[in-house]
Amino acid sequence: MSRKNVLVITNMYPTDEHKSFGVFVKNQVEALRERDLTVDVAGITNPKSGKVNVLKKYSRWFLQTLKKFITSGKKYDVVHAHYVFPSGLLGYYFKKWFGTRLIVTAHGGDIDKMARKSTKIFNLTKKILHEADHVIAVGQELYDTILKEFEVPAEKLSIINMGVNRKVFKPVAKEEAKKACRLEGNTKPILFVGNLIKQKGLLELADALPGIVSVEPNVHLYLIGPSNDGAFKQELENKIHSLNIESHVTFLGVKDQREIANWMAAAEVFVLPSHIEGFGLVALEAMSCGTPVVGSDVGGLKYLLADGAGRLVPPKNSQALEEGILHLLTSAEDREMFIKNGENKAEENDQERMLNRVMDVYFPTGG
Repeated sequence: MSRKNVLVITNMYPTDEHKSFGVFVKNQVEALRERDLTVDVAGITNPKSGKVNVLKKYSRWFLQTLKKFITSGKKYDVVHAHYVFPSGLLGYYFKKWFGTRLIVTAHGGDIDKMARKSTKIFNLTKKILHEADHVIAVGQELYDTILKEFEVPAEKLSIINMGVNRKVFKPVAKEEAKKACRLEGNTKPILFVGNLIKQKGLLELADALPGIVSVEPNVHLYLIGPSNDGAFKQELENKIHSLNIESHVTFLGVKDQREIANWMAAAEVFVLPSHIEGFGLVALEAMSCGTPVVGSDVGGLKYLLADGAGRLVPPKNSQALEEGILHLLTSAEDREMFIKNGENKAEENDQERMLNRVMDVYFPTGG
């Protein structure tokens, strides 16, 4: 049997300089290559914003994709577009000209934000979803929106998240993990991982911290992730200063996945207080490391953390966030329940299991 060729089109793909920018796409690409597929990538690798940067990087991306279209468009058995618009639009032309099987993965922001920017983008998003051979939603709420609001038939729609790599994100003894992160033994780390943007609920997290510290004075908040929005980073730092909690907050910048896994294992609580969230893969990764999670009752998180897999709190509510974090810090019995249920959820969403389902979508007859 000849080796199958796949083209992944994505507007987020990491580099050594920008390690976290769409790293979940890279993880899937590398795992697919281990399945004996030839996988090429046409992706944006620059997270910088601003009109000039956006124009440059999108122009370069379009030209890169056009080159693959002209020189090797016929060879691809599958084109997999991550994010419906504009990635899916580029993928659509491969389907139209070469009859290539088109798979589109919706991650959340493309449906909840991008499609709402204008009627034209909404209609283009709907067209792409209908023209695709199959649509993958990373979470239940996203699936429901695509099914009902965009009227995509259920038979061509699946829920498949990106999956957690349990070889990387695995339980490690707390003291060993703390040592790897150079943390003092009495420190109680609370961890956030993600883009440092307002929609991640970081202002509410800052507001919650003084009350937490008043009960647990050894608590320290660590934030891992890029801060591409300089204005918001300044707003967050001003908030931290005004609350007089600078000594309890550390910005760690960007880390690679193995470093993040150590920090997750070292943390007493992982927190993801997002306003919107397509799935919440970082929460699943923390659960896979044996760390209990507090997350907002929104999007994919409301399903991921349901049934005692994590502590759900209302979004944009610092008081509820404070109470949720303190509960996991102080209630040993409930803490163990969340850890056990979280690890079970991680096993259910193991990357290899999710990848098997992706392969079935790529080649539905086993091709």
